[in-house]
Amino acid sequence: MRARIYQPARNAMTSGMAKTHAWVLEFAPDEARALDPLMGWTGSSDTQSQVKLRFDTLDAAEDYAKAHGIDAVVSKPHKRKAVIRPGGYGENFATNRRRVWTH
Repeated sequence: MRARIYQPARNAMTSGMAKTHAWVLEFAPDEARALDPLMGWTGSSDTQSQVKLRFDTLDAAEDYAKAHGIDAVVSKPHKRKAVIRPGGYGENFATNRRRVWTH
């Protein structure tokens, strides 16, 4: 069995970083999906492709894969730098501003 270990990216619809700290072990599909002629749904008899295991650390995910004989490939995450302004959000409403704050 082949699998991929990765850290999920943040949701593009929010600026929050929730659910991005855990590591995920996801199995690669063993067979192609087939189209159901009656309903038009796609499906497969491969149940391993539905499994996603979550781990707190990368080492825990690698240890699990090694213990169960899973050939896992690790994808390192791309970390984004923090956008931190010196004054923060409160600086927008400071009374000692040197410039006019506009929208």
